Amino acid sequence: MEVMPALRLVIAGSPAAAVPTLTALAATEHEIVRVITRPATPQGRKRVLTPTPVAAEAARLGLPVLEARRLSELEAELLALSFDLGVIVAYGALVRPPLLEWPRLGWINLHFSLLPRWRGAAPVQHAVIAGDTQTGATVFQLTEGLDEGDWYARITTPIGAHRTAGSLLDELSDTGAALVCDVVDALAAGTAVAQAQQGEVTLAPKLGRDDAALRWDESAESVHARLRGVTPEPGAFTRWGDQVIKVLEAAIARDATPLPAGTVRREGGRVLVGTATHPLELLRVQPAGKQPMAAADWARGLPTDRSPEFS
Repeated sequence: MEVMPALRLVIAGSPAAAVPTLTALAATEHEIVRVITRPATPQGRKRVLTPTPVAAEAARLGLPVLEARRLSELEAELLALSFDLGVIVAYGALVRPPLLEWPRLGWINLHFSLLPRWRGAAPVQHAVIAGDTQTGATVFQLTEGLDEGDWYARITTPIGAHRTAGSLLDELSDTGAALVCDVVDALAAGTAVAQAQQGEVTLAPKLGRDDAALRWDESAESVHARLRGVTPEPGAFTRWGDQVIKVLEAAIARDATPLPAGTVRREGGRVLVGTATHPLELLRVQPAGKQPMAAADWARGLPTDRSPEFS
């Protein structure tokens, strides 16, 4: 039996979503010669300098780590390094020539969407917000264009009516890691076949705070999809007067009487908010400066002489 040649790999990634791929590749016969990640950042109220999840996992595995905000900062060092393939998972920066062409097999990218749908930084979030019925992960050949390269392998998963972007990303991080390993093995064996992307191109730019504001004049399905799409980050919120209320969990109350958009009402132990269609039942919220709590507990402090409204 012919033995598959082991590849020398450089892996670039930063957040928790990239850790399963690093762990999986470290368990193969391939050699990881460098791990590239973004620099440590201050975290928490005490602003403790904290390495990225990928840096922490690389340290656990005993792998050499380079920190940089852009790969161009490491150009000289990487061009002096002999490696066969670069693997990127959520690193957060583009690969430009001459680094793009330096490895013998180029660079591959694990992207959490069914390309060409949702090219960009926040594909899972945008898929949920848009009401897509399915999403997935794609391993593709990196090019200079944004997520434009030919793809080697993909997997799909249903989104469902209740899943958040966070839970979907956790699942795709694990299943995507196995997909990357399969593609790396195929590239090593010379059996990998790439296909051109086909279909409508949509973009998934990074979400900002304004994207997380719930819009009560939309349908209940749209409000609920936005809530799930921005959970856990950047986190859905609404305003009650001058207070900001984070909405952590809600459900569509199809059995409830319609309410004017944004109107909050306590009804039989439930906390309902009007939308353009069915009300949304709040389940868990977090008022500013307080811990997360059941919506019913928060609602006990609402005025009884008028119907409060969210905006």
